[in-house]
Amino acid sequence: MGIHYDYKSTKSAKLMEKQAKRERKLAEKKAKRLAKEGPKIKDDKAKSLDVSKPITLDFITNPNKE
Repeated sequence: MGIHYDYKSTKSAKLMEKQAKRERKLAEKKAKRLAKEGPKIKDDKAKSLDVSKPITLDFITNPNKE
């Protein structure tokens, strides 16, 4: 009879532990997936050309571009 008596009194604690374990696993999976994919933020402004400046041969062949 000890097992049945103990079940109801520990049920909520066990459910909270299961929920915490489930959330921890999901967080680990998300962190692993984000680490695998890499950063999503890309700077498009650095790659685009300024329309107001003319394109010169020096601009195209300069190895020390900013």
